[in-house]
Amino acid sequence: MKTRHGLWLILCASIGLAGVGFFVPSVLGVPGSGGQVQVPTSDADFFLPGTQPNKDSIAFEPILASNNCSYCHGEYNMDVAPFDSWVVSMMGQSARDPVWHAALAIANQDANLAGELCIRCHAPGAWLGGRSATGDLSQFGAEDFDGINCHFCHRVVNPTAGSLSAVGYPNNIDPTPDPEILGALSAEGLLPDAALGNASFVVDPHDVRRGPFDDVPMNFHGGPELIFSPYHSDGAMCGTCHDVSNPVYSPLPSGQLVLNQLGQPHPTMDKGDMFPEQRTYSEWLNSTFATTGVSFPDNRFGGNHPTGVMKSCQDCHMPDQQGGGCVFYDGDPKTERPNVPQHSFAGANTWVLRGVQTQMGDDAGYFGLTQERVDASIARNIQMLRDASDMVLNQVGGQLAVKIINQSGHKLPTGYPEGRRAWLNVKFFDATGVMLAERGAYNMQTATLNAGDTKVYLARHVIDEAIAAATHLPVGQMMHLALSNKVEFDNRIPPRGFTNAAFVEVGAAPIGYAYPDGQYWDTTNYAIPAGAKSAVATFYYQTSSREYMEFVRDTALNGSGVTAYNLWVQHGRSAPVDMDSVSITFAASNPADFNGDGVVNGTDLTILLSNWGGTGQGDASGDGIINGTDLSVLLASWTG
Repeated sequence: MKTRHGLWLILCASIGLAGVGFFVPSVLGVPGSGGQVQVPTSDADFFLPGTQPNKDSIAFEPILASNNCSYCHGEYNMDVAPFDSWVVSMMGQSARDPVWHAALAIANQDANLAGELCIRCHAPGAWLGGRSATGDLSQFGAEDFDGINCHFCHRVVNPTAGSLSAVGYPNNIDPTPDPEILGALSAEGLLPDAALGNASFVVDPHDVRRGPFDDVPMNFHGGPELIFSPYHSDGAMCGTCHDVSNPVYSPLPSGQLVLNQLGQPHPTMDKGDMFPEQRTYSEWLNSTFATTGVSFPDNRFGGNHPTGVMKSCQDCHMPDQQGGGCVFYDGDPKTERPNVPQHSFAGANTWVLRGVQTQMGDDAGYFGLTQERVDASIARNIQMLRDASDMVLNQVGGQLAVKIINQSGHKLPTGYPEGRRAWLNVKFFDATGVMLAERGAYNMQTATLNAGDTKVYLARHVIDEAIAAATHLPVGQMMHLALSNKVEFDNRIPPRGFTNAAFVEVGAAPIGYAYPDGQYWDTTNYAIPAGAKSAVATFYYQTSSREYMEFVRDTALNGSGVTAYNLWVQHGRSAPVDMDSVSITFAASNPADFNGDGVVNGTDLTILLSNWGGTGQGDASGDGIINGTDLSVLLASWTG
């Protein structure tokens, strides 16, 4: 907790002025579904610094639709052309995502105008144009569904230093627009802290393009200014939207997050004083990737990267390609580059793009969502998932140890917590290949996971007693993103370079689970059933769980949840992706030798007793529960 804020909180608590600086609700506004009460927030509660909405097309030139870019930056090489890979990315479809539409509706139901914060990231063109004041999509024009598009990203300004120089036309003269932009925001008190996230971006009010190359010979965009911007190759640019915090909350001295006094901006504008909804950027920033960088012998990330050392977000998610950045350069060996960033932004979403394509119907092809491009995008996402982890199996006495190594630059999994999860599935077979037992079974027809006998990696965000009382929702209610004020559980695997102190500082610490400093892997032990001669372990990832999709179906009052759910069903119920799958053949061993030292003695008894009532090490009988049966097996096998 930051000292300047903590002093104010202590003062309020000591004099009994809980309502001074913080809103203590009784009845919070209009009813929602099922007796739920809406928090009466306003746009002021979600105010954040940075470039502000402006409907004046002279003062702020509108963000252009990306179809304008497709004529030169598409249709010549599907892997290289920036438009071709961007248009089928979740960046390109962030404003059409049907699951987001449902989540947006629920956020607005939970807290008035909460959707303003969501739209700022997902549809920045609409937000900057002042068409999101209702917190929903009702004022959007057709072009506002263009998502996080070409024109927006290439007009973004580094809030810390601006751009270094202008290149190209005319004569490499530097028009130095960025100090002027940053100075104006600073004078108005709107210059954002570069670490704030929450889409507190700075955007050039004029159509001035920025990019990562300083040798562009000519500006074909019709204006004199084309600016070299190293910021566009820096992970800090990604952090603008990939650290997300709820600004309606601030901490008490106890650490409990409570509602601010409503109708006012957050009192400190420090993300450390807000609820940490997502911390992907901070996870990366506190990893080895962001410091020395990480290289992989198999070159799994980075494409045609010149060094193979992955440091920035862009190195992995915009891998270098051999080719031309536009149609005029592609195919000419004299002007081709070895490092054209692929604008695929490959991630972990395995089905929503197909849902978007289905919803668009006959218009999908016109807007660039051809079947070939969609299939290629989904394939890239699946490959990114498979590259993000490795699995190692070992037999330790009567136990199978399944180790998952996080090879990504952030938690595994990371990002939006609702519906996303990864888990271990283990199948044990006898000598004839008959399956004897299964842990972490998943039913593809019903999308139901048996989570009780395996390890599931996820984060659970919930509401505490105070918010439950105020909103008439149950204590511990999950999935109400705009209301969550407590991280109840987070066992997601941290990245290389992880330290507990650093992750506590940025609000990304493991909760209800422990990782020692430096550990970027996790091991789960399974008892080997009697008669088992082999096993196959699979590490699965799922974008949207059945529980979450049923929640949005039943909770979004405007029908968007039903639409999202039906698309989810139509496209395979977010079938899990096998990130890793490894088999092992067992050597004969004593099932009660839990530590694998060749004897059954007091050490094994200690292991059994310490895990009593649970699963894993100590389960000598292999029935999935550690109890008296296992103690009997151990005593019968005792060798001293």
